[in-house]
Amino acid sequence: MSNNSLVIHESIPNGKLYHDDYTNIDFSLIPSGPFSTAHAPTIIKLDDGDLLCAWFAGSFEGSPDISIVLSKFNHESQEWNEPKIVSQDDTRSEQNPSFFHAPDKSVWLIYTSQEGRRPDKDNMQFTSIIKYQKTYDNGENWTEPEVLFSQTGTFARQTIQVLSNGRWIFSTWVCEDSELGLTNDPTVFQVSDDEGLTWKEVRMPESNGRVHANVIELEDGHLVAFMRSRFADYIYRSESTDYGDSWTVPEPTILPNNNASISAIKLDNDAIAIAYNASSANNPEKGKVAWPGLRNPVVVSVSEDGGNTWPIGRIIEHGEGFIGAENKTNNSQFEYPTIYQDAEGHLHLVYAYKNRICVKYNSFSVKDIYGEKRENERVYNPTSGEIS
Repeated sequence: MSNNSLVIHESIPNGKLYHDDYTNIDFSLIPSGPFSTAHAPTIIKLDDGDLLCAWFAGSFEGSPDISIVLSKFNHESQEWNEPKIVSQDDTRSEQNPSFFHAPDKSVWLIYTSQEGRRPDKDNMQFTSIIKYQKTYDNGENWTEPEVLFSQTGTFARQTIQVLSNGRWIFSTWVCEDSELGLTNDPTVFQVSDDEGLTWKEVRMPESNGRVHANVIELEDGHLVAFMRSRFADYIYRSESTDYGDSWTVPEPTILPNNNASISAIKLDNDAIAIAYNASSANNPEKGKVAWPGLRNPVVVSVSEDGGNTWPIGRIIEHGEGFIGAENKTNNSQFEYPTIYQDAEGHLHLVYAYKNRICVKYNSFSVKDIYGEKRENERVYNPTSGEIS
């Protein structure tokens, strides 16, 4: 490339909103501020029409300088601002934020808080507790951090869900201090029938290594949960027919998983959308933790039958596009997506961009996932160019 060539895919996190005519997707690279890493973003639309994005930032995941930061998208100027630290403990690594729009109109920021890594121990997730802070003025001011769940080892990524009967359900998993801790991590739901005043635990059976449960209520009391697999094989699915009081043993879907976070929501057309990395380990083994070196591409898939089949999907982030068996890991990591649909039906998708240099924001419609046609196969005549 000559010095005079025009650069069109330059990774500048300037917060400006752009539109890609080719894909019909709006996107921004959110400013990263003075922080060297940006990971596990989440997003919500505020009552004033602005968007709020949170992620964890600092030197390296698990270090005590890792904090939760916030950036706001001004819907009038169409720009994201510089991130600001909101969590307030510089002795702990605070990670995996999520937003909860509570019935009293407050917005909760929920996150994990663990002891910082030690020279003799890299993974300190077994020390994690869950904290939260609230805002009543669209993110301008936040309450002091409080402990939501104090049992050490409690970890989370998804937010509190309010079910049709008013029950609150919050997905967690329990991390153990052992060599096989990530294998043994079971999914545990925290359930409240008094808007968070008291909670009870519900364990998913045989869920060791099935984490990041995303809960969706298909109909009153009938829930499904979709989970990340520590074994890097598939996204897993479990059901409840009693508002989350009991769950089936998780079973694999057809969607691959690479032991990285997923995000599932119920769309306003009652379909389910999952954002994930469409990759998995080459030879996954049940019961054995795997960490494939590929977190790419970022895909949104759609199911219209409660997650049994997934006939619709679209790649949102191709990355660098390497696909060969021996060169696909040349792709950067584009990971930990969160998908969110606002009251107007617009979809918002954020994820850690290009080896966590910043957060990428995308906005599109459900129609942009479905496309114009619904068909299994078209027939193409290469001589005439006719498609039927």
